[in-house]
Amino acid sequence: MQRTPRRVAVVAPSPVSMFNLAIPELLFAKAEVDGAPGYEVTFCTPEPGPVATTGGLDLYVARGLDAVGDADTILVAGTGKRYAPDPRTVTVVREAAAAGKRVASICSGAFVLAEAGLLDGRSATTYWELADELRKRYPALDLKGDVLYVQDGDIMTSSGYAAGIDLCLHIIRTDYGAAVANRVARLALVAPVRPGGQTQFTQTPLPAERGNVCADTRGWAMRNLDKPLTLTDLARHAGVSVRTLTRRFHAESGVSPLQWLLHQRIERAKELLETTTLPMDQVARSCGLGTADSLRAHLVRRTGLTPSAYRIQFSRLETEAAAMPSARRGMNPAA
Repeated sequence: MQRTPRRVAVVAPSPVSMFNLAIPELLFAKAEVDGAPGYEVTFCTPEPGPVATTGGLDLYVARGLDAVGDADTILVAGTGKRYAPDPRTVTVVREAAAAGKRVASICSGAFVLAEAGLLDGRSATTYWELADELRKRYPALDLKGDVLYVQDGDIMTSSGYAAGIDLCLHIIRTDYGAAVANRVARLALVAPVRPGGQTQFTQTPLPAERGNVCADTRGWAMRNLDKPLTLTDLARHAGVSVRTLTRRFHAESGVSPLQWLLHQRIERAKELLETTTLPMDQVARSCGLGTADSLRAHLVRRTGLTPSAYRIQFSRLETEAAAMPSARRGMNPAA
């Protein structure tokens, strides 16, 4: 049974951030499920034709806002700076949400969602430099001004620049599971799905000589999640003191090494629950959480679901088995 790709319409304002447009094109294009494309992405704009960019170049966008009607998800890109939302885009986005479509934004695209009334009474975020203005203009929303992205029902908003990557990976994970999202992250050479509540930025500048110390150590830790890694282990691999590692790691990642490590362990546990039938104690050992009780405590705290409930709800194996013809499952139709 061939899977129908999910359709995403990316709305480009004028001027548009080329980086904002590149993010969904890159990530959704790499999302494959059973060898088939997971998404069909269309770019559109209120006035088809040349669209100015914040970099001074013009992009040609062929589709108008009629593309929104064919999409399952509408993603409004941003400009990276203040701008007045186009009333035509506001209307189309409002109608899409009313029709039950998923609506998301990157950076200042949140102003379009707010102008459409979609953020009233909801939690939302935007690029931190624009947060105060968004709050003042639209006081009915609950602004989370220092997080990467927020999902409130079918409405998603992200902060600026690379946080759009985190939002798109979150969407991919929501649609197709941890294994697909993590594979996309590896192919795109970006970090795996980060928690939306992670801070947008840090006031502490990175040391000039930092190089790839933390990146190399994160990669090594990801390959050794089944081991009881400590701060000392991480620092030894990085070739620095625990204090230096902690400072650099937080500056680069926005969280402490142990917070990051715990998040990755939980993400690995989710992936194993979604893609295998391993017993809970084996899942816990494989991701470094130790015991089934520890796995349960962390997963309930993070998702509100027990490991068994999470597997029932998100297991790709069960979903695929249900869709598979009985003969292919090795069952006798006459039985």
